[in-house]
Amino acid sequence: MEQFEKSNTQAKKGLLEKIKLYLSKKTLPPHTDRRKFDHDFAISTSFHGVHNIVRNPSRIRKVIWLLVVLGSISLLIWQVYSRLVNYFRWPTTTSMEVQYVEKIEFPAVTFCNLNRFQAGAAATFGIIFFLWNIVSKVLHLQEISTNSTGSKEAIDFLASERNFSITEFVKENGFYLNSSTLLECEFFGKPCGPEDFAHVFTEYGNCFTFNHGENIQAKEKVSVSGRGLHLLFNVNQEEFTDDPTLGFVDAGITFVIHSPMKVPQFDGLGLSSPVGMHTRVTIRQVKTVHQEYPWGECNPHMKLQNFRTYSTSGCLQECKAWHIKKQCGCLPFLLPGNGIECDLQKFYNCVSPILDHIEIKGLCTVGTHNSSCPVPCEETEYPAFISYSTFPSQKALKYLSKKLNQSQQYIRENLVNIEINYSDLNYKITQQQKAVSVSELLADVGGQLGLFCGASVITIIEIIEYIFTNFYWICILFLLKIPEMAQGAPAPQNHLGNKDSIEVC
Repeated sequence: MEQFEKSNTQAKKGLLEKIKLYLSKKTLPPHTDRRKFDHDFAISTSFHGVHNIVRNPSRIRKVIWLLVVLGSISLLIWQVYSRLVNYFRWPTTTSMEVQYVEKIEFPAVTFCNLNRFQAGAAATFGIIFFLWNIVSKVLHLQEISTNSTGSKEAIDFLASERNFSITEFVKENGFYLNSSTLLECEFFGKPCGPEDFAHVFTEYGNCFTFNHGENIQAKEKVSVSGRGLHLLFNVNQEEFTDDPTLGFVDAGITFVIHSPMKVPQFDGLGLSSPVGMHTRVTIRQVKTVHQEYPWGECNPHMKLQNFRTYSTSGCLQECKAWHIKKQCGCLPFLLPGNGIECDLQKFYNCVSPILDHIEIKGLCTVGTHNSSCPVPCEETEYPAFISYSTFPSQKALKYLSKKLNQSQQYIRENLVNIEINYSDLNYKITQQQKAVSVSELLADVGGQLGLFCGASVITIIEIIEYIFTNFYWICILFLLKIPEMAQGAPAPQNHLGNKDSIEVC
C-alpha cells in the first residue's frame, strides 16, 4: 500500500516537473502586449457595458458605466442565486387530468363473511378464535394479552395438539363459497359463479376475490357506466358464527375494492354491507403518479420478489416475512415467500414476539423515501360512494321466501345484496411533477444573463479564455522571476560565515 502511494506521489511530481519545464521554455509577452490584450478584450467582448468604460474619454462617464456594470453583475448574481436556491428546494406541482375511454378495467373485489367460522367447528374448538387472532397478527397488528384465559387455553392446546394445522382447519371450517352462499352473481349482464372467485386468506379467514390478478388473461373490463358486478350472498348466521368478545358483533359481508395486481388490505380500507340491506357502490378509477426523491418520496428501483407490481402493502408483508424467517427459521402461511411453514407453537412463542419487536423498533416502516417501504411511483385506487336501502321490499320478500323455500325472517336476517358499478367511463390521473426542470433552470439563468449583461454561453467562453490566458502568463512570470530573485539575493551562509569570523577575531 505504501509503495503504491509512493509511486502515485512520484508520478504527480513528474507531471508537475514536466509542466514547469514546458512553461519555463515559453517567453513572457512584453508589458505593452499584455495591456493591448486587456484593451482588445474590453472593446471586443460581447459582455455589454465593458467597452463603454474603456472607450469613454470622460472620467465621470467611465465611473457611471462602471457603476452600471457592477450593479448589473450584482443583480445578476442575486437572481441566479435565488433561482438555484429555488431549484434545490426540489419544488413540485400537482396536475389533475380526466381521461375518457371506451372500456375500463374492472377492479378486483375481495369478499369475506363477518362471521368467520362454521358454528359446529367453533363449538368443538372454541380456542380457534384466539389462535386465529395470533396467526392473523402478521396482517393486522393487534394486542395479544399474555394474561388472558385464552392465552392459558392456547398453551394447553398447543402442548396437546402438536400436529394441528390451523391452515387446513380454517380452509375446511371457515366461510365457503358455493351455490348455497352465493345465490346470484352477474357481471355486466352475464352470469358468473363461485368458480370465478379465487380463495385468499385474510384476517377474516377464508375470503374470495373476483377478478383476481393471477389470471391476467381474464381481467374483466366494462364498456357502459352504471353496470358492473351484482351479487346476492347468504351469510347463513345459523351455520357461521364468531366471538363477540373479540369485537366481531356484526352480521353481513365485508369487502375491499383494490387493483387486481395488489393484495387485499382490509385494515382501515374494508367496506361493509349488513344483512337485510341493498348496498350500491359507485366507484371511480384514480391513478396517482409520484416523483422520485428528492422531488417526491418514491423509489423507482424498489422491486418485490413475490408480486408483479410494487405496493406498500405487499412490501410490508415481504419485510415482515424476511425478519420472521431470519429470527424464527420459518415463514407464516399468510405471508409471501418460500420456506418452512411456521406451526402454532412457533407462532405463539416466536412470530408474535417478533412482530411486536418489528413494531416497537420500526423495522418495517412506510412512507418516506428512506423507509423500508416508500410510496409507489404509480398506484391505482378506487374511491367509492356507498348508498344503502332496505332489502328486500315486502313484495320481493314474499317472492324470495317462496323461491328459496325459507321464512321471511330468514331472508331478512341472512341475505346481503351488493352492486358495484363505475360512475363514468373515465379515470382521473393525479400526477406530481417537477416544478422546475434542468432545461427550465438553464433557460431562466440564460434569460437573466441576457437581461442584465447581454451575455450568452459564448460570452462565458470569452471570459474563461481571458482568465486562462492571464493565468498562463502569471505562471510563466513566477517561473521566470522567482529563480532570478533567488540568484540575485546574497547567500545566507555567507552571513553566518562572517559572524563566525568576527567571533574568532
